[in-house]
Amino acid sequence: MTTYVMLINWTDQGVKAVRESPSRLDAARKLLAEMGGSFKEFYLTMGEYDMVVIGEASDDAVMARFALNLAMKGNVRTRTLKAFPEAAYREIINSLG
Repeated sequence: MTTYVMLINWTDQGVKAVRESPSRLDAARKLLAEMGGSFKEFYLTMGEYDMVVIGEASDDAVMARFALNLAMKGNVRTRTLKAFPEAAYREIINSLG
């Protein structure tokens, strides 16, 4: 499984219905699970982003479909980063020669 860091901001629509956000989070978690992925961690954050999700998916296409599904609902906008664990980081750096 590949790890992804998803940085999330509420849209105007999403923040107007912020009280419904926990149920939307539950629905998002279920959707990703149905797609074969999972939420590893979720954080409400302060600063540039409203929320951060650390998630896993089998490949980039699954995570792209998940992000697009979220965007289509209109409550959030996302930025998704592919994350390499330390072992992969070391392998990548060592391959530089």
